[in-house]
Amino acid sequence: MGLWVDTDMGVDDLAALLLAQRLGIDGISLVFGCAEMPGVRANALAACAAFGWPEPVQGADCAILGGIETAKDILGPDGQPTRGERLAPVPDRALGAALPALARWLGARGNAQILALGPLTNLATLVLAHPDLAAHIGCITWMGGATGRGNHSEHAEFNALADPEALAVLLSRGIPIDMVDLEPCRRVQIRETDIARLAQPLQDLMGGYLDIGLTRGRPGMALYDPVAAALLVAPDLFTLSDVSLTVELHDAERLGQTRTAPHGVHRVITDLDTAAVRRLCLSALLVPDAEAI
Repeated sequence: MGLWVDTDMGVDDLAALLLAQRLGIDGISLVFGCAEMPGVRANALAACAAFGWPEPVQGADCAILGGIETAKDILGPDGQPTRGERLAPVPDRALGAALPALARWLGARGNAQILALGPLTNLATLVLAHPDLAAHIGCITWMGGATGRGNHSEHAEFNALADPEALAVLLSRGIPIDMVDLEPCRRVQIRETDIARLAQPLQDLMGGYLDIGLTRGRPGMALYDPVAAALLVAPDLFTLSDVSLTVELHDAERLGQTRTAPHGVHRVITDLDTAAVRRLCLSALLVPDAEAI
């Protein structure tokens, strides 16, 4: 199974790709979100060099309507908080464009699988520019949306709020989306005892990520993006329900809120084997030694 990953390359994105690589990563496209594009690009170049992933391609640096919403207030200006060490930096360079790369990859496949870990701007741009390719998408597994309370506003999850129009474009085309929303992700957490098992620099990177939860008085931090990767790697650990999905575009207070109704081409997680999914996500972080990174 070949997989395309669309990512804003924060720390939990990195953990998700370490898990998703078990399926084979055909391509990686970058989108704003965890940070502005220069930070996303720096993080991606370092990760791809460290783990031998395909050269990333650069996508949207802002939402379809031009706004830029990032998580820098939580994740810092580069989108990857750390307790000290980080992946070795790679000199910045110009990257290929995401749109033609995605179009070439998708055009050669049917039932294509895409793992989306940030705002959906790149994928919406793709189907707007190449509507004939929409039928080639088997499913977008997207870490985004909320069926309960949000995390970037009372009602909306960050990836949905950062570009709700992009989500609306994909929904209007009837493209199947498995929405890995906040609720199941909140059940799968990393804790301090897990950090000690990791090699550097993953120990410090995941520690910096965990500190987000610790500073808020919580014992752990939800592994958001890795749960989406886990759904692709081990779907038998999840129970999903068919739904029709919509997103709020007009009410400013509820902008980006995702709503579900019974039946439809989309799916949401209704249950998961929390312990098994947690073990799977953490197993991807257990690099044997620091020299392997």
